[in-house]
Amino acid sequence: MADLQSYATLFLVFLVTALLVRTLFLKSQTKVRLPPSPMALPILGHLHLLGPLPHQAFHKLSKRYGPLISLRLGSVPCIVASSPQTAKEFLKTHELAFSSRPQNIAVGHLTYGTCGFAFAPYGPYWKFMKKLCVSELLGGRTIDQFEPVRREEMRSFVKLLLEKSKAQETGVNLSRELSNLTNNVVSRMAMSKRSSRTEGEADEVRVVVQAVANLVGTFNLGDYLGFFRKFDVQGFGKRIKDVHKRFDVIMERIIKEHEEERKKEKGGNGVKDFLDTLLDISEDDNAEIRLRREDIKGFIMDLFVAGTDTSSVTSQWALSELINNPIMCEKARKEIDSVVGKNRLVEESDIANLPYLQAIIKETFRLHPASPISLRQCTQDCKIKGYDIPANASVFINLWAIGRDPKYWDNSLEFRPERFMNDQNPTDVRGQYFHLLPFGSGRRGCPGATLALQVIHATVANMIQCFTWKVGHGEGNAKVDMKEGPGLTLPRAQPLVCVPVARLHPFPCIEI
Repeated sequence: MADLQSYATLFLVFLVTALLVRTLFLKSQTKVRLPPSPMALPILGHLHLLGPLPHQAFHKLSKRYGPLISLRLGSVPCIVASSPQTAKEFLKTHELAFSSRPQNIAVGHLTYGTCGFAFAPYGPYWKFMKKLCVSELLGGRTIDQFEPVRREEMRSFVKLLLEKSKAQETGVNLSRELSNLTNNVVSRMAMSKRSSRTEGEADEVRVVVQAVANLVGTFNLGDYLGFFRKFDVQGFGKRIKDVHKRFDVIMERIIKEHEEERKKEKGGNGVKDFLDTLLDISEDDNAEIRLRREDIKGFIMDLFVAGTDTSSVTSQWALSELINNPIMCEKARKEIDSVVGKNRLVEESDIANLPYLQAIIKETFRLHPASPISLRQCTQDCKIKGYDIPANASVFINLWAIGRDPKYWDNSLEFRPERFMNDQNPTDVRGQYFHLLPFGSGRRGCPGATLALQVIHATVANMIQCFTWKVGHGEGNAKVDMKEGPGLTLPRAQPLVCVPVARLHPFPCIEI
C-alpha cells in the first residue's frame, strides 16, 4: 500500500511539473509578438501564397494584413516591410541589426561562397570592399575617367539604331540591344573587353551573367524546404554548377590575359580597368585585406549582375512608358532640343540641365524599380513598431510596393513625371527619402548609383532625341504591353520590340 502511495505521489509530482513546464513554455511563447500573419500550412508555411512575382504577392498580403507582416516560407522565418516608415526602421533606425543579407543555394555557389560583395556578410571583408568601391572602382574620379568609353559605346548604339532605321527593319529587339549596350559599358570598364556581332569573351560573359541573374531570381524549393535540397527536384543545383563552371573558365582566361599584359606593360600610365585595380590589391603584401582569386571573380560577377541588367531594364521601362504617353515623350524631346540642339548627341554633362528628363527617370524608378525587393537578414533579436523580429529572420523590403503607396503618392499607379517637377518635392533617389529607394539605403545602398544614373539618363535621352518609336511592326498606335516578368531585376514579361524612325539625320558626329 505504501508503495502504491509513493508511486501515486511521484506521478502527481510529475504531472504537476509537466503542467507547470508547459504553462511556462506557453507563457514564454506568448511574450514573442510577431507581426500579423496569414494562416500557414503545415511544412509549407506560406509558400503557397507566393507566385512567380513575389513582390506583387507580398503587396497583396500587405494590403490585407498591414505594412509589416511575418511569414514562414517552409522552414525560414521571414518579415515583409511594405511602407516607407517600416523601411526606415530596418534601413536606418536599426540598420546595424540588418546589415547582412540572407544566403541561398544560388548565391553560395555563384559568388564563390560569398567571396563577392553584394551578398558578403557585414564585416571586415565587406567593409574593405565597400571602401574600395567608393574610393576607387566606382568613385567620381574613376567614373569621369571612363566617360569617353561610355560616350563611344553610346555613339555605337545610336549608329546601330540609325542603320536599322535606314534599312526599315520591321522590329528591333530593344531589350537585347540595350542589354548589349550596358554590358559593353560595364565590360570595358571592368576588364577592357566588349561584345561584337561575332562571339567574343565579353559576349560570353553577357550570356553567363544573364543566366546568373535568372538563377538568383528563381524560386528554389531547396532554399526553404531542406529535404528538397538533397534531391534537387528542380534540377537547380545542376544548372548552378554548369553556369558557375562556365563563368569560372571565362574569368580565369581573362585574368591570365591581364596578368600577361601587366608583365609587358609594367608602369604604364593608361586608365586602369577594374580588374587591374583588383589584381594590384591581390599582389600588394601591405594591403588591408589581400584579395584572393575567388574574391576577384566574385566581385566581377557582382558587378556584371548589378550593373548590366538593372540599367538596361530601367531604360526599357522608361521608353515603354514614354511610348505609351506620347505627350510626355514630346515634352522631353522639346526640352532636349532646346538645351542640346539638333546637331549633336546628348552628353552626360547635359543631364543637369534637363530637369524633365530627370523627372522621367525618377518616375520610372518609382513604378519599375530594377530591384523590386531589398533583401536583409536580422542578425540579432530586435523590436520594430512594437513587434519582435527574431534573429536569423529574412527580411524582404518591398521597394516596388513602397513606390506605389497611395499614402505617399497621388494617383500612385499613373506615370506622372510632373510630380517631381515641384520645387517643394526635392525627392532624391540615393536613399535619403524612404518613399523612393531604387538603390536601397544606408550601408548596403548600391555603390554604383552614380554610374547607373549616368548611363540610364544618357541612354533614354539619346533614344528619344534621335528617334520616334512605333510598337511592334510599326502598325497603328499600338501600346506597349507593361506586364512584368519573373527575375532578379524586374524584367519585362516580353522583349521590347519597336521600330525606330530617325528624326535627326544625319548627325555630323556619326557617319552612316
